[in-house]
Amino acid sequence: MAMVIGGGIVLLGLFLLFGRLWGGATPDLALAAKAFVPVWLVIALVNMWVGVTKAGYSMRDELPILLIVFIVPAVLAGIAVWRFAR
Repeated sequence: MAMVIGGGIVLLGLFLLFGRLWGGATPDLALAAKAFVPVWLVIALVNMWVGVTKAGYSMRDELPILLIVFIVPAVLAGIAVWRFAR
């Protein structure tokens, strides 16, 4: 679980990096952080699907993991949106 959350934080950093690189004269880092959230939701759902279908966990077991895995990087993205939207 920690590795998946760490991967999400790294992915957020990549989104912010590309937002800066491709932003031109005025990079829109808030937009990059907003774009990260739906992408991360899909990745977290795929992680849950793998846990249910391949690892043999039930949906009831995987749902709290999904919430934690999704929320931690999404909150960091929300902080980035708040910080860079000024």
